[in-house]
Amino acid sequence: MKLRMAENSLFAILLRKPWWVSALTALALLAFARFGVPAAWFFYAAPIALPFIVIACITGWRALQAPSSARVAATEQAVRAMGAAEFGAALEQAWTREGWQVARVQEAGADFALTQGWRRSVASFRRWKVARTGVEPLRELAAARERREAHDALYVAVGEVSEQAVAFARANKIRIVRAEDLAKLLPPPGGGLLKRFSG
Repeated sequence: MKLRMAENSLFAILLRKPWWVSALTALALLAFARFGVPAAWFFYAAPIALPFIVIACITGWRALQAPSSARVAATEQAVRAMGAAEFGAALEQAWTREGWQVARVQEAGADFALTQGWRRSVASFRRWKVARTGVEPLRELAAARERREAHDALYVAVGEVSEQAVAFARANKIRIVRAEDLAKLLPPPGGGLLKRFSG
């Protein structure tokens, strides 16, 4: 059984924050261990900062690996210019490169079934260009995930996603794949993203 961190736990929240938030928390705890307790207790109190130092390192590494804002904007522009067939092919090849077995499906709410070892997922990209995504398409994707007994689901959207939709996604094991994620998943636009998958 795979353990899953609670979405609203302190560490899960810090993992979604900039690295310096955890770093400042660690410094504050170290300062308390140094000046807020007797000196003899320092080596017992100081380790409470260790988890926050680890999280700062993780989030800092993620920030270094994240695509630039220019890359994200270029990727969004590129995928908005694609048709459904071209964008679907781009996603299929990208997920295949990441080790997934990808199968097209034709059912309400889902466009792909993904398999990687024991893990199963479903994905939807058909509404990736809409300006604002609400709950309903995510509800359809959640139903498709349950029908296929998949572990989770992916919903591709480069437009705005409502707060209600984001909350529904978190509660129903759906990860929203945004422009930032596509910038990491797809080849760089300057490297021929449009040329590679269109015509």
